[in-house]
Amino acid sequence: MSDLALLVAAAREAGAIAMDFARDGFTTWDKAKGDPVTEADIAIDRLLRQRLLEARPDYGWLSEETADDPERLNRQRVFVVDPIDGTRAYIKGAPHYCVSIAVVEDGRPAHACIFNPATDELFAAEVGGGARLNGQLITVSDRAEMPGARVIGPRGLFTHPSWATPWPELDINDRNSIAYTIALVASGGFDASVTLSGKSDWDIAAADLIIAEAGGHATDHLGNRFRYNQPVTRHLNAISAGPVLHDWLVDKLREFKPPEKTA
Repeated sequence: MSDLALLVAAAREAGAIAMDFARDGFTTWDKAKGDPVTEADIAIDRLLRQRLLEARPDYGWLSEETADDPERLNRQRVFVVDPIDGTRAYIKGAPHYCVSIAVVEDGRPAHACIFNPATDELFAAEVGGGARLNGQLITVSDRAEMPGARVIGPRGLFTHPSWATPWPELDINDRNSIAYTIALVASGGFDASVTLSGKSDWDIAAADLIIAEAGGHATDHLGNRFRYNQPVTRHLNAISAGPVLHDWLVDKLREFKPPEKTA
């Protein structure tokens, strides 16, 4: 079984667990203030770790719900996993969450799968093979102008008075999961996404490859590509779009002054 086929099979199995818990109920608690986790997150993490590492015992492991093991830094290939990206949406019963899995090789994703079981959307990609949604090739939108663009991001970000110049008129939408958000941009359903809060490897690794194979870009607000499986797994933020709108966003976001990056 190829790496991509392995990810797809594991993601579908994980998605079934998420749907079972959503139907039957689950316990929720906070890992830290404002950082919820559920029984489903932990059960899916356990399942994925078992399935993936049994199939590829020489790969490393990095997951939001597993204590970090620095041994991953010595592995050429690493599974980067978010069992449920968009846990807040999952808790609320909103269909804006996903299972996100990538194989990272030499700091960049080589295979990726994002599965939203609530909507039955499965995004998959591998380097040089294009990106697909439920088996059909996808591409980013070809929109070349920002005014009127369909953008995913917190509404308050775009309307905040601290911007040196106002944003153009936008069709603003919100999603809890950054992985799912970037995948939606990759499929052309939305034109761009902007989030200026910190993100971790597991939030963006799979989506990064999917949008790249769909012809777009996911970077930080400065236009820097992400490197994964590094000692520090935290990133400043994440924006995504097709090439023209991505360039526009990077230019606009020069006005943004972020806090210092932390581990």
